[in-house]
Amino acid sequence: MTERDEVDTPRGPARVTRRHAAGTARGLLLLGHGAGGGVDAPDLLAATAAATAAGFDVGLVEQPYRVAGRRAPAPAGHLDEAWTAVCAAVAPGAGPLVTGGRSSGARVACRTARATGAAAVVCLAFPLHPPGRPDRTRLPELDDAGVPALVVQGRSDRFGVPPGGPDRRVVLLDGDHGLRKQHDELGAAVAAWLSALPRGTAPAR
Repeated sequence: MTERDEVDTPRGPARVTRRHAAGTARGLLLLGHGAGGGVDAPDLLAATAAATAAGFDVGLVEQPYRVAGRRAPAPAGHLDEAWTAVCAAVAPGAGPLVTGGRSSGARVACRTARATGAAAVVCLAFPLHPPGRPDRTRLPELDDAGVPALVVQGRSDRFGVPPGGPDRRVVLLDGDHGLRKQHDELGAAVAAWLSALPRGTAPAR
């Protein structure tokens, strides 16, 4: 079953498309889109199908600038503020909250994990640095999330490939930042990782 709702945020209305797992859900996964894309990106749809099969309800979140018809992304602080408001509006009573997204959406989920009380984050094509600028690393955003993280990345991503870590699993697929290949493998990685999360996983502190 699919539901679509608008959620008021300090930055204007966001839109959440909900897809439900069969039976009683283990939790809620909220996924955000990339800077210039939408929630219909193939990797987001593959992750959604995998998560619902693993027993999670999924919400695909469109940021207010996209709902308003703009393609140019809002400033990071505005994205984080809107995302936090959406999580507060839709997560209560949904069980453990897992947040994530692709590219810019993954960065937002990591930056706000503590504020939203997320129990874990799913990052698709996390942009480790601007193309050709490895000195401008965004690794602290991943490190500071404070919760288990799954990163699914293209081997030839020009935005870089994050390293693994004690609480971070990195899965490499053929392809680049668009993650247009190996969607079955992407879905399998997401489903297996979500299924392995302990029930009642503690949120970020």
